[in-house]
Amino acid sequence: MDQFTPSTDPVLNSVMWSAIVALLPLLTFFILLAVVKTRAHVAGAFALLAALLVGIVAFQMPAGLALLSATQGGVFGAFPVLWIVIMAVWLYQVTVLSGRFEDLRRVFDVIGKGDVRLQAVLIAFCFGGLLEALAGFGAPVAITATMLLALGLPPLRAAAAVLVANTAPVAFGAMAIPITTAAGLTGLQATDIASIVGRQAPLLATIVPLILLFILDGRKGLKDCWPAALVVGFSFAVAQFLCSNYFSYELTDIVASLAGLGAAVLFFRVWTPKGSIAARERLGVLSEAAEKASATAGGGSHRASAVATADTGDDRLTPMRTWLALFPYFLVIVVFGIAKLWKLGVNVPAFLASTDIKIPWPILHDALVNAEGKPVSSTIYSFQWLSTPGTLLLLTGLIVAAVYSKYNDGGRYRITIGDAVKEIWNTIYRMRWAGLTIITVLALAYVMNFSGQTISIGTWLAGTGTFFAFLSPVLGWIGTAVTGSDTSANALFAKLQQTAGLKAGIDPALLVAGNTSGGVVGKLISPQNLAIAASAVNLEGKESVILRKVVGWSVALLLVLCTLSYLQSTPILGWMLP
Repeated sequence: MDQFTPSTDPVLNSVMWSAIVALLPLLTFFILLAVVKTRAHVAGAFALLAALLVGIVAFQMPAGLALLSATQGGVFGAFPVLWIVIMAVWLYQVTVLSGRFEDLRRVFDVIGKGDVRLQAVLIAFCFGGLLEALAGFGAPVAITATMLLALGLPPLRAAAAVLVANTAPVAFGAMAIPITTAAGLTGLQATDIASIVGRQAPLLATIVPLILLFILDGRKGLKDCWPAALVVGFSFAVAQFLCSNYFSYELTDIVASLAGLGAAVLFFRVWTPKGSIAARERLGVLSEAAEKASATAGGGSHRASAVATADTGDDRLTPMRTWLALFPYFLVIVVFGIAKLWKLGVNVPAFLASTDIKIPWPILHDALVNAEGKPVSSTIYSFQWLSTPGTLLLLTGLIVAAVYSKYNDGGRYRITIGDAVKEIWNTIYRMRWAGLTIITVLALAYVMNFSGQTISIGTWLAGTGTFFAFLSPVLGWIGTAVTGSDTSANALFAKLQQTAGLKAGIDPALLVAGNTSGGVVGKLISPQNLAIAASAVNLEGKESVILRKVVGWSVALLLVLCTLSYLQSTPILGWMLP
């Protein structure tokens, strides 16, 4: 097959017209999802078809190469992305089947002073941030959404809350892989990019818990609980800044999440939330006593299987039960910490990386070349069968099942390793439509990237000169909205951001950081994340409803980041840069 080199101006020899045409697949997707209200996997399929047609007809990519691009994207969407998400949901299901999840809910109930709104903030923001640090790729949304649903929160509010919460931690997610990826593509120092992101993302971290209160309980929730939300957000933000600038940027979200949770524990010793009972009534959340009465009377509450009062007899939340409830998540920290950081004696990260199988995509690898005639490195698929977070989550889940089967409190908590393995297939079946959306969206992203559509859009925006500092986060926002991954957005645009910065006289590290920060607020409208959230709260097919609930927040936060990025490129806020 003939070689193909993507061009930025194939339509009428104009970058502008090429970019406008390249936007058609994205417009197709969002119009079908938000206006026509199709299901996400249907919108993804039509958007993929549009990308193929634009790539073949307008960008002159051979049809065979366009189809091969889609297959590589689809395979990447299935593994590792979908694998990670399935394993994250499965790990949660193991805790549910064992009965231990109810104890975890009650642990948060104790920490949150019995206020369901603050419990939701701590779970979605702090615990979700910890999961983002360790796994990323949709796992925090999947797990925290199911946890909020188990609290008794309305499904739509639960989905919207976890999507908005999954913003500030994203830049440093999965052990800061978005920043590491950007550094590898641009040759810039990862620590330089991380230090600037650490002076942008904390602004979001400070205000996101306040937004969560508003989403959960409107102005009343904000009025009742704003001091706690501000303490959690500010503590997270300070730790995020300090860790990314002066300690280890890979550990930023772990440190920040624990700092936010620790600050909440300390603050709740001297402060009590207002209106907790009234908030439960407004949100339709039963108290534990009411749930137990309902369960006893055959009321069929969705949480009745493990409901108990917290202070009587066998139902008392003992230290051992508390530890076992928290055990899966401490184990996640240990497993991922060893896999990502352990270098004493045995270099575990290097060993795991050595097991990756590099596969040049058939035909595509040799046929897709850059301007120098060299194969594009992104056409090499990495089969990370052991090092992927999904496999690490599988290992974690099996260990958890083994521990839970041994310490079953006389049969009170019943689960076997066989039960856990069987649940994997149940999880795959439940997530089949979300999985199809993920696969089609990643196929769409690869077609747009390999054909030159994505670069045309970026090059057009880069032509705005110094004003590009304002638009820089928009590229990250678009890239993450399409792919569902800030890492992928950096893979698409980091080099472009660097080039545009050099041409416009703007610090390239600032623009690459802006791309990374902009991506975090694109994630909450990503079709991939929308599908995951909808599946987790049993709203499959209602992705368009969730999108309308969160898109305003996404745009508003994007404008905040755009303004900050622009001002940081000028003397007004230039002092903020390292």
